[in-house]
Amino acid sequence: ETIKIKDRQFDKLVPVETRIKEVSDLSDSVTEMTQEIQHHEQQQEEFVEAFIRLIAQAIDDKSPYTAGHCNHVPEIGMMLAEAVEKCDTGKFKDFKFNNEDERREFRIAAWLHDCGKITTPEHIVDKGTKLEANYNRINEIRTRFEVLRRDAEVEMWKSISTGELSKEEAQAKFDQRVVQLDEDFRFVANANVGGEFMSDDKIERIKQIAQQTWLRHYDDHLGLSPFEEMIKPKSDVTLPVVENLLADKPDHIIERVRPMEFAPEHGIKVQVPEHQYNLGEVYNLTISRGTLTPEDRFKINEHMISGIKMLGALPFPPELSNVPRYASTHHETLKGTGYPRRLSAEDLSTPERILVIADIFEALTAGDRPYKKAKPVSVAVDIMYKMALDEHLDMDLFLLFLESGVYRDYANKFMPVEQVDEVDIEKYLKSKSSDA
Repeated sequence: ETIKIKDRQFDKLVPVETRIKEVSDLSDSVTEMTQEIQHHEQQQEEFVEAFIRLIAQAIDDKSPYTAGHCNHVPEIGMMLAEAVEKCDTGKFKDFKFNNEDERREFRIAAWLHDCGKITTPEHIVDKGTKLEANYNRINEIRTRFEVLRRDAEVEMWKSISTGELSKEEAQAKFDQRVVQLDEDFRFVANANVGGEFMSDDKIERIKQIAQQTWLRHYDDHLGLSPFEEMIKPKSDVTLPVVENLLADKPDHIIERVRPMEFAPEHGIKVQVPEHQYNLGEVYNLTISRGTLTPEDRFKINEHMISGIKMLGALPFPPELSNVPRYASTHHETLKGTGYPRRLSAEDLSTPERILVIADIFEALTAGDRPYKKAKPVSVAVDIMYKMALDEHLDMDLFLLFLESGVYRDYANKFMPVEQVDEVDIEKYLKSKSSDA
């Protein structure tokens, strides 16, 4: 019975049968005490899990574009973990949660996998265009194009009034300039969305457009916040001043308040950008893919570092000791190119690999992200297959994800009907057979 108490198996305790009153009373007292301990423990567990869900809900509520992610990843994770436990052949035949504590440990880790995002600024998580900072700066640039158009119109009437050009010649010159400005602005605006890959020739065109100039008549040091005044260099220029249509200025650089330092025990191996943010217009418009600069991407990835620090500071009981580890490895890869620790296959346990798949599938199929459209199930599966081939995730686990129907069960439960299309899983399963 002592062993049962040590193992916290209070419901399995058997009272001692004896005719000695003192021993019988002691046995009854111990039994009653263990029942109270068990009841208290259950209440504590319920409180902890409710608090964890509260944190996850707060993170989802923080951004309308990731609402549901922290709730959905545990769903996929638990469904896939149950499928793995049912395997009686192959790579996962020996995988089992040994007890309910281990299953709870995994579930809590899934709920907390993105807890570090509580520190990530919303305008970075939600960045839907390249020029977006705390607002989308495309209309600042549009205004400059408007100025150039107005300048061209003024120039047209000037040339007519002075007799430099005939009315027809001046109008033709103006029309030609307007067409060029329209095309240039449309190109800049499309580049801002980040929907297409920016090839070298497109990047070069952005730089050429940037070389056009406009005349600024007003002081750009007026009406600034204390922070803006601090980062904007003093200027002795005489107004009006000629400026580039698009520019990377010194005050577009936001320096770090303090250097990034990582405790050795956290094992963090990341390349830290020199600056905290770079808001340069040309710099952002020439992002090759998506809308995020290296600085933005690091700020988002930094949520993993914050999560490691936060969870590492909590005194988890022995039965939950793996929570910090499980919750902080879903961005690692099997070939050691992930973050933040650059772990490789031999470092990643089955529960950790499960959460990698859960996180990726949810992210690919989520319909609430500003920088991408939700992928149909078949497209998401095909992307994940390619990721598995590239050792970003576990191929055997991915194929089990398909074969067990977890992908389909989750999709039917949480996705719009029009997103749930047919997936030919046989072509993926056959590829495994041919490899074997």
